[in-house]
Amino acid sequence: MFASNTRGAFASISRRPYICRLCLNATRGARLGTPYTPLRAPLRSIVTDSQPTAKEGTSFRKALKEAAKQQKKDRRAVPTSGAAIQTTREAWLDKWELTVGIEIHAELNTARKLFSGAATSISEAPNSHVSLFDVAFPGSQPHFQKETLIPALRGALALNCTIQRKSSFDRKHYFYQDQPAGYQITQYYEPFARDGHVTLHAHDFPPGTAPADCPITIGIKQVQMEQDTAKTVQQPPSTHLLDFNRVSHPLIEIITLPQIHNPAVAAVCVRKIQSILKTVNACTAGMEMGGLRADVNVSIRERDVQTPETRHSYHGVTGLGQRTEIKNLASVKAVEDAIVAERDRQIKLLESGGVVEGETRGWTLGSKTTKRLRGKEGEIDYRYMPDPDIAPVIIGEDLITHLQQSLPHLPDTIVDTLTKEYGLTQKDAGTLLSFENGARLDYFHDVLYHLQTFGVPSVDKAESGRVAGNWILMELGSLFKDIDFDPSRVTANELASIIAHSQRKTITSRSAKKLLLLKFVRDARSVDQIIEEEDMTLKPLSDAEYVALAQTLLTEKPDMVKDIVEKKQEKKIKWFVGQMMARSAEGSVEPDVAEKVLREQVGLDEPTS
Repeated sequence: MFASNTRGAFASISRRPYICRLCLNATRGARLGTPYTPLRAPLRSIVTDSQPTAKEGTSFRKALKEAAKQQKKDRRAVPTSGAAIQTTREAWLDKWELTVGIEIHAELNTARKLFSGAATSISEAPNSHVSLFDVAFPGSQPHFQKETLIPALRGALALNCTIQRKSSFDRKHYFYQDQPAGYQITQYYEPFARDGHVTLHAHDFPPGTAPADCPITIGIKQVQMEQDTAKTVQQPPSTHLLDFNRVSHPLIEIITLPQIHNPAVAAVCVRKIQSILKTVNACTAGMEMGGLRADVNVSIRERDVQTPETRHSYHGVTGLGQRTEIKNLASVKAVEDAIVAERDRQIKLLESGGVVEGETRGWTLGSKTTKRLRGKEGEIDYRYMPDPDIAPVIIGEDLITHLQQSLPHLPDTIVDTLTKEYGLTQKDAGTLLSFENGARLDYFHDVLYHLQTFGVPSVDKAESGRVAGNWILMELGSLFKDIDFDPSRVTANELASIIAHSQRKTITSRSAKKLLLLKFVRDARSVDQIIEEEDMTLKPLSDAEYVALAQTLLTEKPDMVKDIVEKKQEKKIKWFVGQMMARSAEGSVEPDVAEKVLREQVGLDEPTS
């Protein structure tokens, strides 16, 4: 395969356990009669040497002058001090508006490839799941695997798209080493889904970062099926190997409208789409596992000013600046950071009198700016044409209806239920949903089920939900802070039993936390057995004993009492509560009763919830 910085002749060829497209040229002309034959041929890695091209015809003196001029221009355009940079950036953001559109490529959860019977596993030995069509062997024909359409439809329906009864496949022509046929099969003219949208709510954002205009709805132009490319394995300095296991893996490409004006919103949009696709089991894995990649299109325009630079438009959105595309972003953080870097680069360029060029750029985590990869191809450059070897796909209304009715609850619906029916905050609901791909949420529902069997005094679903959520996220969550969540450490039944004992006041909350810790460290005894053997049963003080103990403590700390009464430092009441518990026998002081008695003694009203 060609090294990235050369177009010269081959220097050497060595045998490797991969397949290179160029090595198949010698077999051109053969005809095949079967749709799929496993191919396990060795890959030849092609190592190339190149020399940089020297810039001729420019004198050294002239080059120095041009460099000095450019440095002066850069110093005028870019402030040097930290405070000046921040002030300048804020002024720039007031002047310039960012616009972002996103293209998300997600690997579909299927057993077979899109146009061959080869398995979609890419984790096994290189080139162990490759059909002849996958490597563009002469005479091989595509065979559309109908079952690949099912997860694609689930994903599109979950994104509120309109399913097209008829869709077709097209050829997108470009040559690159990971594209064996010289074209990619995609859906350009007639995609299978159009006109969807995704809505971002406050709970989708990290706490305290949600924009004031939430909820935000972002349009989806279309969702199309297409085939993936080969995987390129680099062996520095100049050897690239190709693994064709990934070729023709079914993808959906989700194309949003350029309606995003904030890098954080773009990142949350990608995360939300990923969450939706995983909820409906449409894709294999998230960005962290390489199952989803994002390209972002970034443009800048001066606010409320129409200039020749804002003559661009896309699918009805007009007045856009020249866009650049940043390819293959593999994490939510990379999406946000790359957009920020490209936004700042374009603004600096325009502020200094430059012109933004349409191009494809790359991004590396930790970088301060994007880097040019190549000029941006236009639609005409790809020479789209209908694929003559693949018949149109006709989707029955009964299939669409069945999939629509059988979709699982989507994230927004789940959060809405957790907040309205189970009394959780949006933050806690979002946390339950996001942890362990929903495993913590399943655990929450199991705990609620067992609480009902224990007959907890509170029959209010919202109260039970708040209590269970607090124990799962706070008390149990703190124990799993540095290790992976494992529900077998404290089963849902055991946690429900602990909560039930605490709610019935048979043990104090302090004893309940101690009991949770014992079960977490795999104490083999049952919850009831531990309570009995550790003498945790609540032996409450009498009212007179509560009052006497409270008065003793208050008399010992008159300065703190003064702060509480005169300075309204009511949080210091908690200190006295702790002292009452510490000076009493285990399980004899209830914190809420102790606080009530203390407040009565110092003349404070009950706290408002």
